[in-house]
Amino acid sequence: MDQQAGAESPERPPEGRRPFVFPSALTVLAAVTVAVWALTFVIPSGTYRRDPDGNPVHGTYHHEAAAGGFVHRLGELFLSPVNGLYGVRDLATGEITPDAVGALYGSAAVFLFVLAIGAFITVVFATGALDRGIERLAHRLRARGALLIAGVMTVFSLLGTVEGFAEETLGFYGLLVPLMLALGYDRMVATGTIILGAGIGVLASTVNPFATGVASSAAGVSLGDGIALRFTMWLVLTAVTIGYVLRYAHRVRTDPDRSLTGFREGDRELAAQAAEPPELTGLQQTVLVLVTLVFAFMIFSVIPWASALTGKADARPYGWELGWSFGQLSALFITAAVLVGLVARLGEQRLSAALVQGAADFIGPALVIVLARGVTVIMTNAKIIDTVLHSMEGVVSGTPAVAFGILVYVVNLPLAFLIPSTSGHATLAMPILAPLADFAGVARSVVVTAWQAASGWMNLWVPTTAVVVGGVSLAKVGYDRYLRFVWPLLAILAVLVCGFVALGAAFA
Repeated sequence: MDQQAGAESPERPPEGRRPFVFPSALTVLAAVTVAVWALTFVIPSGTYRRDPDGNPVHGTYHHEAAAGGFVHRLGELFLSPVNGLYGVRDLATGEITPDAVGALYGSAAVFLFVLAIGAFITVVFATGALDRGIERLAHRLRARGALLIAGVMTVFSLLGTVEGFAEETLGFYGLLVPLMLALGYDRMVATGTIILGAGIGVLASTVNPFATGVASSAAGVSLGDGIALRFTMWLVLTAVTIGYVLRYAHRVRTDPDRSLTGFREGDRELAAQAAEPPELTGLQQTVLVLVTLVFAFMIFSVIPWASALTGKADARPYGWELGWSFGQLSALFITAAVLVGLVARLGEQRLSAALVQGAADFIGPALVIVLARGVTVIMTNAKIIDTVLHSMEGVVSGTPAVAFGILVYVVNLPLAFLIPSTSGHATLAMPILAPLADFAGVARSVVVTAWQAASGWMNLWVPTTAVVVGGVSLAKVGYDRYLRFVWPLLAILAVLVCGFVALGAAFA
């Protein structure tokens, strides 16, 4: 068909052709599983000697044949999801199988923890306390635009750094867009307040169980290790991000012609929809207090206080330290979910339904963790993890600690694009990256911080995340306009993150 004919009768896409949609994290990991399994027939097998803590000893790598032939490895591919959940490492052979006798290698503890915190979060939202509290804050500050933006972003960032608050923000566009328009701002200000507020909290996760928690578990360190660096990073990056959004908001309010989005027909009339939300009830206030106490207690329970206060990594724990891990934290959130439901008087049926629905809503991230762990099991049984480590050992061993921290951040950027699930990304990458820190003489907690910063930075803009794509759609802001708005901030954040991980690597 020539151009003239096409102008008169636009060419239609072929029948049945659909626009490309980036595959889900489960699909990506399924493909990765098969690809890694195929590579086990190509990559030579080998192993390091381990110290008493299980860490590889520098310079001890040697070739060692993996057990079984093609049929045996085909069985491992078949069992990889099962091994990823409750595979056990045999004490004698080191092989991981579901029916071995030895130490649990699968991610059953993390799997249950994800479901438990999902149940807790769903019960909290079922009470209406958290979203009502944010609505009240936004309405109370409606006459003070800059304070409103800073206040909402701080709350979102705090929730992001503590519990991975992200997708939940999609429910606030209907409230904040009219409020921002009423105050003389544009839709981009509302978009930046929501996406960047929560996103910067997730980027600088202090104890976020879906990012820092999963990564710390996979790296073999405590959730509290490196929390001082992450907390400092959270404070600085949150302040910088709030300042960035406020600067743009002031520019638009002063000169509306400088808006990146302009104003749609009827935008000014939307302000009339910003009605005052109902007051918080006594029960809702109590629920908010309980939620605060639960997360505060979680932070207290996982921090290695003796090491944090003395600065000595091998300091003897204080008698009052809890040193909790995923088993205890799962029990904490299940108990807290029931307690919140009872206090809020949800009733037996609503509470039971919320618990089940919460676990169901979070089964996706939990399965991603299982699949990613299954990939690691395939690599472990084929004895190629140590081969990959050995190939990097020479480079890493001669790399200054400062450069190593930055290198980990950069390496994880493309991985975060391919696997937008933070939990799956962490479970897949940490078994290889964490031991590299041992060769470089860097604390493994720095690797966790560099990894989560890379994942969080990518998820501020990539079109594979529902938070970004859904957010710009709800705010009726073009994705290209959002990219134009956010790219200078992304550059600033990347420089700051590199600075933080470099300092962490140098002094940890």
